[in-house]
Amino acid sequence: MLPRRGAKQEEQNEIMDERIKQWLVLGREHYAKRELDKAEQMFRQVLAEEDRFADVHDILGLISHARGNFIAAEHHFERALAINPNYTEAALNLAVTYNDHGKYDKARELYTRIRARPDGTSAEGLDPFVRGKIANMHADLSQAYNDVGLRYEAIEELRRATLLCPQFADLRSRLGALLRESGDLAGARREYEAAIASRGSYVPAHLQLGVTLLSLGATQLAEAAWHKVLELEPENVQAKMYLRMLKNRPESLPPRA
Repeated sequence: MLPRRGAKQEEQNEIMDERIKQWLVLGREHYAKRELDKAEQMFRQVLAEEDRFADVHDILGLISHARGNFIAAEHHFERALAINPNYTEAALNLAVTYNDHGKYDKARELYTRIRARPDGTSAEGLDPFVRGKIANMHADLSQAYNDVGLRYEAIEELRRATLLCPQFADLRSRLGALLRESGDLAGARREYEAAIASRGSYVPAHLQLGVTLLSLGATQLAEAAWHKVLELEPENVQAKMYLRMLKNRPESLPPRA
């Protein structure tokens, strides 16, 4: 019996589909193991045959970004979004890449669109690298607002940053400084204490906590905070200066004869 017309082509298509599936599986396995060169090789073979997999472009974008090739990374993330406009992770990755490439306006515009989506997308499942990058984008925007005197907006951007990465002691300390400058001493104290809880060796948080405690009238606690600074950094000039100030303050001087 002669094969029906087109049977050979269908067989070839099936073989090709199986090869693509195998490349996809191997590429994802290599990427999970951080074997980036091997993963890229598999995914390049996929793209040579089919250009319909958004996640392939997303992973190739991440690989390019890790190598500092932001132009290639942009291309892959943009292609991933062209294939699947609702691919939130690719959109976030593209926003981060725009920011790293100095395209700050495009990064903010894209991230604003992502946040405005009514699809319930959450940042909870984000890769820690992406989460950190976005947190730093909020911190950069906070600084820009603060530079032009928009204190409330600066605080809100830092709040968003710390919600994404509550373990970033430096961002919490920056938020504490803005809150203290705004007169919210209790809020500043909470942020400095949270920074210390996440990273006990972070000297700036201990130092500024002491300043805030002194403003709150908690002199002994302020003194303890500055002594902690000297435990961590014995030659810290500011802590020594503050402790000397406490020692020489009028109420600590002996009464006159």
